[in-house]
Amino acid sequence: FTASINSKTRPIKAPPYSLNPTMQTLETGNKTFPSLFFQCADLLLPWLSPLDLASSSLTCKFLHQISKQITISRSLDASQNLETHPIPFINNTPDSEPYSYFVYTPCQILQLSNPSQQWGCFNSSIYLKQTVSSLLTIEDGFGCDCEGICSGDECVCCRLKPEFDSEFGFEYEVMSECGERCVCDLSCRNRLTQKGVSVRLRVVKDGRKGWGLHAGEFIRQGEFVCEYAGELLTTAEARCRQQKYDELAASGKCPSALLVVREHLPSGKACLRVNIDATKVGNIARFINHACDGGNLLTVLVRNSGMLFPRLCFFTSRDVLEGEELVFSYGDVRLSPNGLRCYCGSSYCFGFLPSENT
Repeated sequence: FTASINSKTRPIKAPPYSLNPTMQTLETGNKTFPSLFFQCADLLLPWLSPLDLASSSLTCKFLHQISKQITISRSLDASQNLETHPIPFINNTPDSEPYSYFVYTPCQILQLSNPSQQWGCFNSSIYLKQTVSSLLTIEDGFGCDCEGICSGDECVCCRLKPEFDSEFGFEYEVMSECGERCVCDLSCRNRLTQKGVSVRLRVVKDGRKGWGLHAGEFIRQGEFVCEYAGELLTTAEARCRQQKYDELAASGKCPSALLVVREHLPSGKACLRVNIDATKVGNIARFINHACDGGNLLTVLVRNSGMLFPRLCFFTSRDVLEGEELVFSYGDVRLSPNGLRCYCGSSYCFGFLPSENT
């Protein structure tokens, strides 16, 4: 195949401000505010975009304090409490953007008409995690009936596995795993990519490339990093969106994160196309930048028993040091004469990002 371009939740944390249960008031410094006012602010402000949140903070000192704490909370975890470890934003550039605003989903989700999500309060929007699996499963689909831990010799879901070579990476770029219709649970060894992001990561901003995904710890070669999650689109909708994204990108706005996966038959003819748009709704994979030399990530197409669509997952192609940026190749085709500049810094850099017809 070519790429052209359910998860574990941490314990809920307390909000960064305190509600006195006896006085039923919010304590901020030396002043107290009615509980009802606090509850309304806590419910409404986390739904706001950064621009609207900044406007609200100018209303009064109380809302300014709440808005400030929400901003801090957002910058501390890009995954919005939906992954095993917090994934902080780090911006060392002259601009003051503390985080990148988007709706987080840990796995594929059907197209949303008006995506929105609470972000910055302790009552995160877990509805995404709860509904994704049921939407994308095949009714009466196939699944194994293994008791206990699935084994490669007996479990039919374990038959297709990539063979990793330390020099050339994966020999086969497709693998199969147990799924929703299987008897086994998430503790099964054949559900490696279904347990969310288990490695520590950071989202770091660069002055030229913008936000990028970096390792927050040493990651061994061949280790699973994350899948590419976002909205699943029809081809017609993907082409419509990409046209809008191209127009915005030409003016220096809204770089897209629309990825097209094409699975090919041995004859070379495409037999399956999956459009995943992480521009507005996605996970931390939306921050992975391009590298003309192939980078340090490999893509593997994962099929889960009983699931309708395959998933694109990232594995490390070599040992990755803490602080190192995680990158992969978007492709080799460059059709646009006015393509976006590439700043990968590789000795093989072409100077422009890959581009092809969506």
